[in-house]
Amino acid sequence: MSRKKLIVILGPTASGKTALAIKLAKKFNGEIVSADSRQVYQGMNIGTGKTTKKEMASIPHYLIDVVKPNQEFNVAVYKKLAIEKIKDVQKKEKLPFLVGGTGLYIGAVVDNIEFPKVTPQRKLRKELEKKSAKELFEIYKKLDPEGAKFIEKENKRRLVRAIEVCEVTGKPFFEQRKKGKPIFEVLQIGVKLPREELKKRISKRIDKMIELGLEKEVKKLVKKYGWISSLQTIGYQEWLPYFEGKINKKEATAEKIKTHTLQFAKRQETWFKKDKRIKWVPPTHHPFRYAEKLIKEFIKKCRI
Repeated sequence: MSRKKLIVILGPTASGKTALAIKLAKKFNGEIVSADSRQVYQGMNIGTGKTTKKEMASIPHYLIDVVKPNQEFNVAVYKKLAIEKIKDVQKKEKLPFLVGGTGLYIGAVVDNIEFPKVTPQRKLRKELEKKSAKELFEIYKKLDPEGAKFIEKENKRRLVRAIEVCEVTGKPFFEQRKKGKPIFEVLQIGVKLPREELKKRISKRIDKMIELGLEKEVKKLVKKYGWISSLQTIGYQEWLPYFEGKINKKEATAEKIKTHTLQFAKRQETWFKKDKRIKWVPPTHHPFRYAEKLIKEFIKKCRI
């Protein structure tokens, strides 16, 4: 088996990509490298939908719980770590699966994207972090209209970084990403659901998160770190008005989180639509059987 092969399983949140990837990893002697920009943070478990040890089914998972919520982390750091982990898996003669819904992270690895090297601007960041996600998005949209179509609007940390790069370089962040020579032979398999089914899955997932103690998790994190930028994201930010006593619990949690998650899923789909190399599982096909066939063909082709 060539050491350069990489399977990517991607799709919007709640589409079933993680469960599919675990089944495929078991079938093909694989290991999983996460491509989720929020699951890298320790303690952010329920709200990010982290896979439990039981659900992992003894399949090794990497790049989950990498840093504390108050530590610096960005796509350039992720790319370096992900490539290292993928190569480690390949050295063991196992098949690496890059799995997640963060398009920027997946693209960084698949296309070996080089990002502008801009050191953190403390003064600028301090000013930007005082603003709401909505205000930051409006600023970024003026600086980088193309990038604004795809960025996670609720992710303050990502918005601050994108604005920072634009301000320092004087160029749109989106335009500064340069593709390098591909590192891996890649097969990208996409999983998506009809809108109504996705909506039902998201609703069910959020209800389960709340049952599992999402409110308690958020309180614990806020007590330890305050409302830092990594917590001003879907599943966490919606609790702030409730904690401040401005609205009741029901309004603060389930409905708002569900709405924001569905909006986020739509943006993920928009991002992935750009990449015509992705082989989407047809709605009429069984995801595992379809993906299994694609992987077998891919491996056979790579050996020729």
